[in-house]
Amino acid sequence: MNNQPNEVYLNHPTFGLLYRICLLKDNQELFTTLYAQRLFFTVTTSSESFSFEPISRTDARMLVESLLRRLLLDREAEKHRQLQAIYQRTFL
Repeated sequence: MNNQPNEVYLNHPTFGLLYRICLLKDNQELFTTLYAQRLFFTVTTSSESFSFEPISRTDARMLVESLLRRLLLDREAEKHRQLQAIYQRTFL
């Protein structure tokens, strides 16, 4: 993985260090386990806390594919290129 300034990590109480794949919505992000990248979580934040929701690899892939389509429609070429690289690294 590239060392980019926007890399985000969280420590999950059971599964250890998680790596952020992408921002899904204003208060929701997609994370995966750092080393195996086999377990996926949506992490929702609020002003007081955050919550982890485990999701399947297929659901995580569909969320990223949906975001890629949205970025194309919004003509966000650079963000699309960056997310496409993450998608390739994570799911292919």
